[in-house]
Amino acid sequence: MKAKRILLIGVGLLAAFALWTFLIMNVDVRNVGQRGTPIGFAGFNTWFHQLTGVHMRIYTVTDWLGLVPVAICMCFAVLGLIQLIRRRSLFKVDADIILLGIYYILVIIGYLVFEMIPVNYRPIPIDGIMEASYPSSTTLLVLSVMPTLIMQIRRRCDNKIIRYSVYFSAVLFSAFMVIGRLISGVHWATDIIGSVFLSFGLFASYCAAVMFTDKRKENGIQ
Repeated sequence: MKAKRILLIGVGLLAAFALWTFLIMNVDVRNVGQRGTPIGFAGFNTWFHQLTGVHMRIYTVTDWLGLVPVAICMCFAVLGLIQLIRRRSLFKVDADIILLGIYYILVIIGYLVFEMIPVNYRPIPIDGIMEASYPSSTTLLVLSVMPTLIMQIRRRCDNKIIRYSVYFSAVLFSAFMVIGRLISGVHWATDIIGSVFLSFGLFASYCAAVMFTDKRKENGIQ
């Protein structure tokens, strides 16, 4: 079944994230971060950071553009609320929208966990504050939310022009944000990689959950 394959991919990516996190905490760890804080893959991370340098304008632009996926989340929340009000039952809200809400909550929990238990800190202080850097929260947000926009448009819109416009815009926006965050110099390169593993792992798991609920619905109709 396709849903099982997608679920296995999701679990595999989440396992890869866990392994990546373990490696960051144990491989080539040196006190090269802010105030001598330890950084894993120190040789690679410091080389890449010196290669790109620090570009605060890119950081600022990507930071503000991080509100775009937040706005998308709010739009889906409003859609779910409208369905709840009209249908007068949480159980009558579209299953993929309910799962989407759960998915977004898991993304937020993932972010909060690593804020409370920092794996490493940013290469530079932000407004004089030493902030947690792993995984990159902006990258996690973008790569977790934008694929759901593509998926929901595909499920809910029949207009091909709108669908492909959204596809292209979402992919272009995601690429710009990830590359911008990578070269801005406010994260270590391994922070970005970790976010890619985590976000795609969570998204694949969400896709599998939606496929399972779709299949159950089809069987119920039959």
